Amino acid sequence: MTERSTLDLSTLTPYQPRQFVPDNADFSQKQVAVELFEKLAGRPLENPEALRQWLLDRSEVEAAFDQHKAILYIQMTCQTDNTDYANAYQAFIETVVPAVKPLTDRLNHKMIEAVDAIGFDDPHYAVYFQAVRSDIELFREENTPLQTQEDLLSQQYQTVTGAMTVEFRGDELPIAKMRKFLYEPDRQTRQEAWQGEAQRRLQDKDILDAIFDKMISVRHQIAKNAGFPNYRDYKFKEYHRFSYTPEDCKQFHAAAETHLVPLLRQLHQYRAEQMQLKQLKPWDTAADPLGADPLIPADNVSDFLQGLIKMFDRVDPEFGRQFKMMNESRLLDLDSRKGKAPGGYQSTLNEARKPFIFGNTIGNNSDLRLMTHEGGHAFHAMACAHDPLLAYRQAPLEFCEVASMSMELLAAAHLDVFYNESEQKRWWQEQLEMTIFLLLRIAAIDAFQHWLYENPSHTRTQRDEKWIELDERFSSGLIDWTGLEAERASHWHRVLHFFQVPFYYIEYGIAQLGALGIWLQSKKDAASATHRYKTALSLGGSRSLPELFETAGLPFDFSEKTVQPLAAAIKHEWTTFS
Repeated sequence: MTERSTLDLSTLTPYQPRQFVPDNADFSQKQVAVELFEKLAGRPLENPEALRQWLLDRSEVEAAFDQHKAILYIQMTCQTDNTDYANAYQAFIETVVPAVKPLTDRLNHKMIEAVDAIGFDDPHYAVYFQAVRSDIELFREENTPLQTQEDLLSQQYQTVTGAMTVEFRGDELPIAKMRKFLYEPDRQTRQEAWQGEAQRRLQDKDILDAIFDKMISVRHQIAKNAGFPNYRDYKFKEYHRFSYTPEDCKQFHAAAETHLVPLLRQLHQYRAEQMQLKQLKPWDTAADPLGADPLIPADNVSDFLQGLIKMFDRVDPEFGRQFKMMNESRLLDLDSRKGKAPGGYQSTLNEARKPFIFGNTIGNNSDLRLMTHEGGHAFHAMACAHDPLLAYRQAPLEFCEVASMSMELLAAAHLDVFYNESEQKRWWQEQLEMTIFLLLRIAAIDAFQHWLYENPSHTRTQRDEKWIELDERFSSGLIDWTGLEAERASHWHRVLHFFQVPFYYIEYGIAQLGALGIWLQSKKDAASATHRYKTALSLGGSRSLPELFETAGLPFDFSEKTVQPLAAAIKHEWTTFS
């Protein structure tokens, strides 16, 4: 499936008319952005009414500013080989963002000082003020150039990986497209594809390791400047993780190892028996174990998108209407092509209050997972678009992923849009196996990040060795890596989060447990589960993380207490379909 869709800026209009920001404001010009932020910094805040209006005007400025940055990022990732896009993004990151960061800190101080002086105690703003007080404690002006350096290193990673192509059976393919061959029934094809991709990545191993070495150094210095012993502790505060600690994460790692590793081992043993193999190779874990052709939801992008609209409509008519709007407004870029960054994401255009989905579809079942996942993020953005406060249109990351992962499972009740009965059964088997694998991969990746930043002086060799150790700890033990030691050691390079959004991964684990809870609710009463889901999404970031989970009918817990029964539920479901 291929389609090229670029973001058309002329179609983007503000959610509501600007009241404070001039219509012709060009945020690519540093002085324009600086003057608007300084204007807010100079305004007196003498009573609650003045403060409320100031908060609205600040949200308007920051939404317009963030949207400009988002568009530059979208354009750059859609075409990493376009020097104009790359230069525009780099210029913004190097000149405008560093100029605005100290002003953002000034606004934070001004706001909290006014809140304390006025005695402003409106409970609606409690979550926002807690986050801002944390940001004030964290900000150090000397970190601004370091954060700019970090952003530019992230861009280098995007450029390097976006340029990767593989010569495969006479064709030059973007590296993202190599994944589709791992679903092929022919084992030789899978092996050649896996090794072709792995070898291509190894060609840039030294480059990526050098980028990451610099990232580790820069991030550790950022943490030290802010008074933290390590970047892990700094990042927990920056992410406003008020409801859990690093120790809670390590308890999740232990619970996953105890309750999920044996289950994955059982699933992989069953897979090996079906494939008549003594041990699995890395290219044997995605294909149908009985040799069926890959599941293909649609023959072309147009049919795929129409099917998605129908599927989302069945979950809830509002979702169907919203996704149709995104399609018609060209708020999607889905094809995999040379020069396009790998991966997939949803980005909110904060002034228009509309979502944009970036993806690399490859023409098989993974496309359906991608689009239901990113679709969940998009519906979340639209559910809380009504809130006038920008901070409340952005939920905690852990609950953002509940929105996306729950949609994968809620939409799965309507697989008949794409698949017949036997194909639906296959989909569920694949999904359940992947869920177990994903939870364990999350544990490995999160544990790796803890180690990386608890030991910032580690060497490249130690880093690769630690990755292998954790891969052993959180895997089934039935994957044979003989002769692939170098590929395995650098396998962590595939995880873009290490480079671009450090410490953003435990969220997937917390959210996957939440999504499984919503799925179990939906099996009893789909309408009620969807209603609770939508209600929670509509709150955005206006409630604490435990309150958001409670609204969705979920416990906020990712310890053994939650992991064990959900692992048992997955095992029961998998046994039913096997």
